[in-house]
Amino acid sequence: MTGIADGRSVARLHLSLLYRWRHGRWPDLDRPRRFTEWVQWRKLYDRCPDRARLTDKSHSKAIAAALLGSQMVVPTLWRGSVLPVGPQWPMPFMVKANHGCGQCVVVRDRLDWQRARTTAPRWLASRYGAALGEWHYRAAHPGLIVEPYLGTGQALPLDFKLYVFGGRAVVVQLHEERAGRHRWSQLDRDWRPLSTMTSAHQRPASFEIMLAAAERLGAGHDFLRVDFYEIDGRPLFGEFCLFPGSGLDPFDPDQLDEQLGAHWAVGRETVGATPVDPAADPGYWAGRPRGPRFAIPRRTRAEHCSTT
Repeated sequence: MTGIADGRSVARLHLSLLYRWRHGRWPDLDRPRRFTEWVQWRKLYDRCPDRARLTDKSHSKAIAAALLGSQMVVPTLWRGSVLPVGPQWPMPFMVKANHGCGQCVVVRDRLDWQRARTTAPRWLASRYGAALGEWHYRAAHPGLIVEPYLGTGQALPLDFKLYVFGGRAVVVQLHEERAGRHRWSQLDRDWRPLSTMTSAHQRPASFEIMLAAAERLGAGHDFLRVDFYEIDGRPLFGEFCLFPGSGLDPFDPDQLDEQLGAHWAVGRETVGATPVDPAADPGYWAGRPRGPRFAIPRRTRAEHCSTT
């Protein structure tokens, strides 16, 4: 039991230092109040294996297809572990890691294809999330997937990331120009701006369908982010996210962090969740490294899970 307690202490210290580095304050990991604190809490105490498997893109798509129908899911053209020598699909298309975030290559020509074939083995050789304490990614099967390119020209499609608490979609985070001047803003479910950064984009035609679909997929979870695109007026599910921004991206305004944290607390009450004490679970740290690496990850905001 001493080893379990020691491992927990190391993880708490590591996450606290990362949080302090990004937010300029220490997190409350025992009584989280902010959304960003709840994300760290989840890393430490959420031991739900079914939720951990949602980090697997193929598994998540299968769940979405079963609940919504395959017509509402981004198609998978191929999955495997070794890309073929030559591309087998019409360009452009996307190559992604099945078991991580921000690991993707847009293939528009042969040079992009060679870049994908060079980069993909590095994705497979590492386990995403370790440096940030996101152990849940260990439940994802290491692999590669190919998806059709959904954008137009050089522009990637708008990305609608719905924050669902206890089965209710509360906020949508809208991402624009992800391949260029990437920026995002938050709006409520009535498309009213919540963040300092605003958007000129109008409410999508399929937004009500997105809300209903996200709530169906997020039912039974205290918090789940459900991501959609809108293509030709219809929504397409992309993936789930358990750790938006790894809880390290500040909100603007700051009170939005507190407001979403309150929604997370309500979400836990809605699903009947109770805090988990890892000290009472001898298997909590079984098979895990004795402690996370302390190096500050050299990643930009655009590489966090909230932005991919």
